[in-house]
Amino acid sequence: MKPMTAAVGVFALAMAAGPSEASAQSAEDSAAVRATALDYIEGWYTGDAERMERSLHPQVAKRIVHIDPVTGSSLVATSALELVGQVRAGGGSGAPPEERRTDARVLDIFEDAASVRVDAGGWIDYLHLARFGDRWLIVNVLWEWRGEGPW
Repeated sequence: MKPMTAAVGVFALAMAAGPSEASAQSAEDSAAVRATALDYIEGWYTGDAERMERSLHPQVAKRIVHIDPVTGSSLVATSALELVGQVRAGGGSGAPPEERRTDARVLDIFEDAASVRVDAGGWIDYLHLARFGDRWLIVNVLWEWRGEGPW
C-alpha cells in the first residue's frame, strides 16, 4: 500500500470513530450551555436583568443584518450594556405569555466553544458561547426576525 493511501485510510478510520474523549460533548457541558441560553431568553421575558447579565460576556455583540431597499444592507449591533439596560427597562416582560417562546437547542459543543439556537417569539437567536473557567458565557448573537419584522 502506498504511504499516502495508508494515511488516508487511517484518517478515515479516525473520523469514523468520532471525536476524542477530550473534545466530546458531556452531559454536564450540555446542561450548562443550555442553562446559559435560558438565562438569556428567560431573563429577557421576565425582565430579570441579573439573569441576562450573568449569561453575557461583557464584550458580547448581538447583531442583525438590516436590509434597506434604498441604502442597502447594514449590520446593526447591540452591546451587553444595551441588552442589560433593555431588560432593566422591562425587556420582553410585556409580551403576552402565549407569544413567549424559550426553546433553546444546543447545536454543537467542541472543547470550549458552543453554538445554540434559541427559538423565541418573533425571532431566532443563534448564540455562540465560550467557556471561561467553569462558566459558559454568550460572546456573540446573530439573530433574525420571523417574517417581516418591524422594519
